[in-house]
Amino acid sequence: MLSSATDSRRSRGSMQIIRNDADVRQGLEQLLLLDPRLVPVAEHAGPIPLRLRERGFEGLAHIIVSQMVSRASANAIWRRMLQANEPLTPEAYLLLHPDAWREFGLSRAKADTLSRIAGAAATGELDLEGLSELPAAEARAALTALKGVGPWTAEVYLMFCEGHADIFPAGDVALQNAVAAAFGLAQRPTAKELAVLAEVWSPWRSVASRLFWAYYAVKLGRGVLPVE
Repeated sequence: MLSSATDSRRSRGSMQIIRNDADVRQGLEQLLLLDPRLVPVAEHAGPIPLRLRERGFEGLAHIIVSQMVSRASANAIWRRMLQANEPLTPEAYLLLHPDAWREFGLSRAKADTLSRIAGAAATGELDLEGLSELPAAEARAALTALKGVGPWTAEVYLMFCEGHADIFPAGDVALQNAVAAAFGLAQRPTAKELAVLAEVWSPWRSVASRLFWAYYAVKLGRGVLPVE
């Protein structure tokens, strides 16, 4: 039985928080009861990775940088950013010289987005680490209110940095393809259609996301998770 302290850490009201592999296993057990169609998907997928990353500005910055055409390019940019400032805090980013983004290899758009996030976090306008205390919809809205932070970025941050358990990035193409393949759909579902399909997996949609990413990775023979 969970202690009261652990229970408080993992759940605020009915909201689950994923912090370790045991939480993922618990979520998967519940998912297979909620939707028996997922049993063969889980058997095919094998182990489901946790892949939690650091919370706060550094975690969100890494997700934004990772959205490059080439993962190798994203990794190289990230290494340069950490060499300039580690840990990468909002205050440290704001103190970089004006052309540092060019030296890192960032696009102007990504650099502007990171500057807006750093400014909001440094002034307290945005409490990144406090987002785990908010319901998923409110936390998502707080992030997407910043220009340059789209739904996918917000959802991946909430899943992999804040540990929200009930997030499903329905706009993710890999997830759309994975669900289509797993359920034998004639065509890939749209984001809106997939969001409706995913409702049955609440309150463990973040585990369902991990499950389908793992399933699709096995089918493709390569990783498709949005974080390393």
